[in-house]
Amino acid sequence: MSKISNVITMLQLLQTGRKYSINELATKLEISERMVRQYKEDLDKAGIYIDTIMGPYGGYVLNRTIRVPIRKFNSKDVKLLDEIIKKENDVKKKSELILLQDKIKGIYIGSKDEERELKEDILDRYNVLMRAIKEKRKVKIKYYSYKYGETERVICPAEMFLFQDGWYCAAFCELRQDMRHFELKRISEFELLKEKFI
Repeated sequence: MSKISNVITMLQLLQTGRKYSINELATKLEISERMVRQYKEDLDKAGIYIDTIMGPYGGYVLNRTIRVPIRKFNSKDVKLLDEIIKKENDVKKKSELILLQDKIKGIYIGSKDEERELKEDILDRYNVLMRAIKEKRKVKIKYYSYKYGETERVICPAEMFLFQDGWYCAAFCELRQDMRHFELKRISEFELLKEKFI
């Protein structure tokens, strides 16, 4: 993952208000502790001050709200696309833009969900799955389904989306050999694998 993505993820973790040790952050971001310290220093220089708690149970904590960039589409993107579609004269391009707009509306846009914050209990899962999507890496999960109970699966995550009251991951499931939607709150264990997928 790029340095900018790592810094944003680190801010998202700290924005929950929880204290994270340098070791915890290094493990979650899969970087060295030295890099975590460097990110904190860079953020301090940018005016985003992260408090340091000293001692054996110390770590970093963010005591103020920071507007972390939202890495998803929003209603402004849809409106902009609307304007472009209206001006487009090429029939083929116009139909492709309408399909793209439908995807954006269906996956990312929800009336009251647009600015919803991720709950702390699923933030770890969300960050790991987003990383897997970006790096095209497989993830091993333990997933509870109402029909089969808890099963271990290896998935190839494609995208994250909000549906009704929960976050989901659309992924190819190696166990079922098909695309499936996994509700994040029903993933009990997860591990980012080194193995990549196409």
